Amino acid sequence: MSALAAVLSNIVSNVPAVLVFRPFIPHLADPRRAWLTLAMSSTLAGNLTVLGSVANLIVLQRARHQVRISLWEYARVGAPLTPLTIIIGVLMVGLKRA
Repeated sequence: MSALAAVLSNIVSNVPAVLVFRPFIPHLADPRRAWLTLAMSSTLAGNLTVLGSVANLIVLQRARHQVRISLWEYARVGAPLTPLTIIIGVLMVGLKRA
C-alpha cells in the first residue's frame, strides 16, 4: 500500500491518492494503522521530486535568488531518500504493533 500510495501521490498529488484508498481502508484488519501508514506514505512521497509537493515549489520559488536547484539535482537526493524514509516509516509502524 505504501509503495502504491507513493507512486500515486507523485502522479495525481497526495490528497487524490489518499481518496483512492478511502473505500478500502475500513475493510482492512486494522483500519487505524492503515490510515496512519497511508498518511505517512503519501506525505513522504512528496519528497521524491520538486513537483511532488506544493511546499517544495514554494521553498524553491522563495529561494530562487539565493540558490538554484534543478529538477535533476533535487531528484538525485529525493529519489533515494523517499523510498528509504517510507521503508523506515513502514517498519516503525510495524514495530509499534508488536
